[in-house]
Amino acid sequence: MLRRKVSEKLIEWKESKNNKCLVVQGARQVGKTFSIREFARSNYKNVLEINFKESPSAMEIFKGDIDIKSLIMAIRFRYPQIDLIPKESVIFLDEIQECPEAITSLKFWSEDGNYDVVVSGSLLGIDYNRPSSYPVGYVEYIRMYGLDFEEFLWANNISDDMIGSIRECYENKNVVPEAIHNRMMELFRVYSSLGGMPEVVDSFISHMDFVEVDRIQRQILQGYQYDIAHYADSVEKIKAEKCFMSLARQLLDKENHKFQYKEVEHGGRAQKYYSSIEWLLRADIIRLCRVVTDVSYDLGDYARDDFFRAYTSELSLLVAMKDYGIKQHIVENTLTGNTKGGLFESVMADILIKKDYDLYYYKNDTTKKEIDFLIQKDEMIIPIEVKSSNSKATSLNKLLDEKKDIKEAYKFIDGNIGCANSVYTMPLYMAMFL
Repeated sequence: MLRRKVSEKLIEWKESKNNKCLVVQGARQVGKTFSIREFARSNYKNVLEINFKESPSAMEIFKGDIDIKSLIMAIRFRYPQIDLIPKESVIFLDEIQECPEAITSLKFWSEDGNYDVVVSGSLLGIDYNRPSSYPVGYVEYIRMYGLDFEEFLWANNISDDMIGSIRECYENKNVVPEAIHNRMMELFRVYSSLGGMPEVVDSFISHMDFVEVDRIQRQILQGYQYDIAHYADSVEKIKAEKCFMSLARQLLDKENHKFQYKEVEHGGRAQKYYSSIEWLLRADIIRLCRVVTDVSYDLGDYARDDFFRAYTSELSLLVAMKDYGIKQHIVENTLTGNTKGGLFESVMADILIKKDYDLYYYKNDTTKKEIDFLIQKDEMIIPIEVKSSNSKATSLNKLLDEKKDIKEAYKFIDGNIGCANSVYTMPLYMAMFL
């Protein structure tokens, strides 16, 4: 069984005693249902699980009065085998986006406080045909992603002690012993070819078969395309799928990774496609990295909505958009040119997204200055460049000379640790410690 960080967050919520319902948000196939189910079974005497996609007739429970007394009566009538004991039971409502009335009921479960309620579902950010009110103030949120690189290391039996030793090298800026570094880079390349979808990682760990991995990745990608066709309205569905499926070209085939509508279709323009980008963003299918006009706090104040890079919400999806052969090139470290640079940048975006950072970048065509990523932590800006080789970090050095309030910057490479002029050179895998 894959070890997931979300398990600790679920236990923290249970122990908080704040009576709020828990909403686990996340894209399709990232492991929400499995993780919640295991948490429920391990921490409660009684578990009621309702999946509104598998059992659409269960929506009838919420069609009448949704005060807690009426809901419990309806639940006991439908599920007589489950004894819902106050303070000892959890109710898990999966694919809750299918039942707007169940979403409205979360307010009353929270006010009652006798039953823990966890809900999950994809596309929770889309208010399609939803007449019900959202229970603001009565829910707590956890955002879940596919496996991050550290979770991938756990799956490959890399111990916490070993990860801790590598973290010490990161914190103390010490060179990683060569044998350990080579093994970490090998695992990083495998992760780059797989992404973090639990089914993909579990299959690889069990069988070490890239052909089977590729089949699963493409199956999941098709599932995302189905979701677009199913949930997007008739005006958006074709446009949204075109935007989504253009991301491999946008990120891996071009030198400039800014999202360009002409890559969606010949002569494509923002006026036609921007609403589709917004739909994909709300659906947890893509993430945006927006350009800023100035590298100053708060970056959001300087961000432009019309210039951005778009990444898949999970790396597995991006790799599945390319031919099977890309996996061999990634693992054997034979990628070249724009594809190599674009892949490393996309993996870095994946790592930062899974650490819940908002992503920004800076580009000034006049000064020829470009910073791949900018993130904020504790009101400080951290500039990041990703290099396919250990070339000079010219833009980072210029930025540090101009912005004295920025104390450090990072250059992540396919190499070991170094430092020059407050620019720390780090192996790509160390981004997991940011």
